[in-house]
Amino acid sequence: MMVKSMLSKKNHYLQIALNSSFAEVERIINSLPVSERIIIEAGTPLIKEYGASVIERIAYLWSAKFAGVGINSFPYIVADLKCMDRGEREVSIAKKHGASAAVVLGQAPVETLDAFIGNCEKAEIDTMVDMMNVEKPYQVLRKLRKLPKVVILHRGVDEEEYSDKLLPIHLINKIKGAYNVLISVAGGDTLREIQSSVFNGADIVVVWKDFFRLKEETTTIAEEFLKTVK
Repeated sequence: MMVKSMLSKKNHYLQIALNSSFAEVERIINSLPVSERIIIEAGTPLIKEYGASVIERIAYLWSAKFAGVGINSFPYIVADLKCMDRGEREVSIAKKHGASAAVVLGQAPVETLDAFIGNCEKAEIDTMVDMMNVEKPYQVLRKLRKLPKVVILHRGVDEEEYSDKLLPIHLINKIKGAYNVLISVAGGDTLREIQSSVFNGADIVVVWKDFFRLKEETTTIAEEFLKTVK
């Protein structure tokens, strides 16, 4: 029987967002080192393209790698639903397909956020609140009945491409100083940005660009993260 993988505040995690074709997903997963500090994300475009069942297909591939090296632990899989409404329904979809965590947008109505977080708790999966385009995330957290497991500070792909917006790492300690949550930073892809995020207090760093198509950097970034970030 596999043991459910849980996030620990003692660790730093690399979250790999998969957003391309499923054939590419298979190649990328097969190229990764096996580690419980690597989180696999079913990205929003991937879920839209293949449906929610892609979450369990990813979980199957990643858990098979774990089993292949004798690790009796179900890997941590994030469903990036970017929920904006119907919190209860979207949580049930994530749970049905085996997600360890599901993502709701910080810009969603507070009623949706409360419903999402409450139903994730009932379903025994973690809530991640994505604060992309939220200027003051701590004001959102202040309104909630219960806190999520993870707050994502996110510079969007289009923001990075079409503006000079920086990674919002300046908000990490402001949030962690007031709320008992893990902080994830999304939108940085170089090893330098990854290390800077962790140095400034991030618990999870999300990357996607070098994991969209399999290339030499794909394996290298994952291995370097595990080697240099403890």
